[in-house]
Amino acid sequence: MKRKDIQRLFGKGLVDKIAASMCAILIGLFVGFLVLLASNPDNALSAFLTILKGGLSGGSKGIGNVLFKAIPIIMTGLSVAIAFKAGMFNIGTPGQFIMGAYTAIYIGCYLTFLPPVIHWLVCILSATAVGALWVLIPALLKAFLNVNEVIATIMMNYIGMYTSNYLITKYVFDANKNQSKLVAASAQTPKLGMDKLFPGSSLNAGIFVALLCMILIYVLLQRSTFGYELKACGQHCSAARYAGINEKKCIVMTLLIAGALAGLGGGLTYVAGDGRSIFVVDVLAQEGFTGISVALLAMNHPIAIFFSGTFIASLTVGGFYMQLYQYPYEVIDIIIAIIIYFSAISLLVRKLMERWRNRQEVSQ
Repeated sequence: MKRKDIQRLFGKGLVDKIAASMCAILIGLFVGFLVLLASNPDNALSAFLTILKGGLSGGSKGIGNVLFKAIPIIMTGLSVAIAFKAGMFNIGTPGQFIMGAYTAIYIGCYLTFLPPVIHWLVCILSATAVGALWVLIPALLKAFLNVNEVIATIMMNYIGMYTSNYLITKYVFDANKNQSKLVAASAQTPKLGMDKLFPGSSLNAGIFVALLCMILIYVLLQRSTFGYELKACGQHCSAARYAGINEKKCIVMTLLIAGALAGLGGGLTYVAGDGRSIFVVDVLAQEGFTGISVALLAMNHPIAIFFSGTFIASLTVGGFYMQLYQYPYEVIDIIIAIIIYFSAISLLVRKLMERWRNRQEVSQ
């Protein structure tokens, strides 16, 4: 692949983007190693190497589980990224994710008369629609009243969490386990040969859905008129409005797409057929917040999100195996949190550097 082709695919400043992300990753891993060293120096190196190996520690099963865990955070990462491109911060992915998940579970439990080929599709398509619906109010408030989308989507997160908890206890509750019921077998996402390629893992056709969404979002952003308008609004709303772009339409449509992606991620997660259920607890969906780190680490590029999502999922699986060395699983949360912080800082530094370079070019 030629240099021009690479720039066309990933955009300009590829080296700067990779360097910024790698610095954030290395700093996060270094601090994580220091935490391991401080808590139990004897096993620190072995545990750290286990984290780095990730799914490789479990062979083909581990690799399959890494890809399976990557599916929801790739979807929420895409959700955050497309909003970022339009100059908005969709921090409402946990609410959109959990409402999509509940919808998929409800349909998976009750619409058992549907053929298996259709049942799982109805589940995830309904989850997608509900995810989009859940962000509609913040989208309209942002477009027509200029209400900050961060505040509006945060509020919808808590409304979504409590609403899903109430609906679960009322309609799809397993009282013995304080969680939602399992979906019917007909609603489970088909394996499509993933069980043979990665025996023992939970991987299924959801990975193909995630890849398809990644491609569609890339094409939307890079090859469509709406993608151009979206990015123009993100760069400078006033200039975009002067150029004749309908700013309100762009805001609403972008957030609806973002919500749909997060809802689809929730649907894929809970109709996977691996026995996952929603626990009735007052905690926001972790996958939604992890999507923020995935998007920041990938510099909001759809294709890079697939790789950053897989990397974060690999760290998660590595953290599971790390517990064999008597370390708490929270060490992985520390590493991921540090990567998020330094990804945000590196993004800020890169933006400042770009502005300085542009000024230098203009002055010359």
